[in-house]
Amino acid sequence: QTQLVESGGGSVQAGGSLKLSCTASGYTYSIYCRAWFRQAPGKEREEVATLDGDGATTYGDSVKGRFTISKDNARNILYLQMNSLKPEDTGTYYCAASHKYCSGGDLDEYNYWGKGTLVTISL
Repeated sequence: QTQLVESGGGSVQAGGSLKLSCTASGYTYSIYCRAWFRQAPGKEREEVATLDGDGATTYGDSVKGRFTISKDNARNILYLQMNSLKPEDTGTYYCAASHKYCSGGDLDEYNYWGKGTLVTISL
């Protein structure tokens, strides 16, 4: 079993930065795709960024050029550096992991989820 725990959320003003972390524990050897999703109040959960086992990354259109996904392989920590934050980035951010290829936003393809960390961006 694999456990994912997010941290780093908080409240910042628009234009600021935050760095989220997701620590994986348990059996992580066969995890191939790791991702960040977010869910704003009243909206569906959406894919923010993915990082696969070959190092390839993808980003949602709304965060391209502002967010960067990366991973510390030695410590098994996934990061999301978020810059130039906007109020519409507000939401709960979830870390997810899959044994399969990154799925283009299909939540059902992810085997493991964290409980989320709240990000609030104010004007």
